[in-house]
Amino acid sequence: MKDKSIRAAFFLCGFAAFINLYATQGILRELAAAFGVSAERAGQGVSATTLAVAIIAPFVGALAARFDRRNVIVAAALASALPVVWSAHATSFASFLAARFAVGLLMPFIFALSISYIGERYRREDATEVSAIFVAGTTLGGFAGRFVTNLLTSMLGWRHALDIVAMLGLAAGFAIYANLPAAGTVRAQGAGAAKAQWKLAMRGPVLAAFAVGACVLASQVATFTFVGLRLTCAPFDFSTAGVGAIYAVFLVAVVVTPLSGRMARRRGPRDLALAAVGLAVAGSLLTLPDRIGAILIGLALGSTAVFVEQACANAFISHAAAGARTTAIGIYLSCYYLGGSLGSVLPIPAWHRWGWAGCVAFVVAAQALVGALVLAFWRPERGARVSGVSVT
Repeated sequence: MKDKSIRAAFFLCGFAAFINLYATQGILRELAAAFGVSAERAGQGVSATTLAVAIIAPFVGALAARFDRRNVIVAAALASALPVVWSAHATSFASFLAARFAVGLLMPFIFALSISYIGERYRREDATEVSAIFVAGTTLGGFAGRFVTNLLTSMLGWRHALDIVAMLGLAAGFAIYANLPAAGTVRAQGAGAAKAQWKLAMRGPVLAAFAVGACVLASQVATFTFVGLRLTCAPFDFSTAGVGAIYAVFLVAVVVTPLSGRMARRRGPRDLALAAVGLAVAGSLLTLPDRIGAILIGLALGSTAVFVEQACANAFISHAAAGARTTAIGIYLSCYYLGGSLGSVLPIPAWHRWGWAGCVAFVVAAQALVGALVLAFWRPERGARVSGVSVT
């Protein structure tokens, strides 16, 4: 099988992982009206999904160990359509939240196993580049889920919009099966080897990468949860389709993130991550004026920076915890999406008191913490390996 097809398959893995994840983020007012809750509470549909990811992600390696990685990735991509359809036809808000939680339980099997498979298949330099291609896929998936949902909600209603998003996820799953080669199973680990893997995953630099992930997604979720609410109010008065259109800024990251992966081959993830922090802060500050042009540019810069930071974190962990990739990536995902859950909740007091400026302050603080962690812990080091521990 040609390497270009395999790289395209990893791009589709990223797409499948994210197509369903944030599909409801831009239709909070429609959900609020359908279930009789506030728009802020409707945002719990995103929090429920990310919380499920945070809970299940550390156990993905153990749960999937007996199965071929490709088959697990494909099965998770196909199965994700079921809870999306469930959420589309939920008759109560509790049922809707349960369905969104179920979506989150499946996503880590795509994400963690894809990153682990990339680390196994490619040498370090190429793995960084392919990881960036995977993250570009997550970017397109995140955009497609939001944009398609919002556009079709204005045409067909939000329930049928989610039905179609589920079908897109199914199509991605079948395409992955056709293009991704079988990966084999993971060799069973003894208790000593498993303990060594956890020890490797708990090293200071790797722990810092986990915290980086939490801050990165918290800033992203805060930005795109509350900017939708901002743009539906005066002086903008955006429609549902208009709010969905702003997610087109993610398309910039689809192009830039793979290019950043090539840059990281030469400069390493540390320098690139620090540059991305500066870009994220600048982008967030640009959104402060009530000028739609400045807001869109700021969102494009900020979202691109976040996806570059994510690609850097994936590459750093894959190298720093080379003897425990699946374990480390699983813990990273848990922290990453725990941060995402907090990103839709923690800014609420600031939003009520200071409006959009309060959200920007939250994002800048989160990004400043990312920069401090990268500076302090992501030092250039030799490859980390633990004797007797196979790559997972």
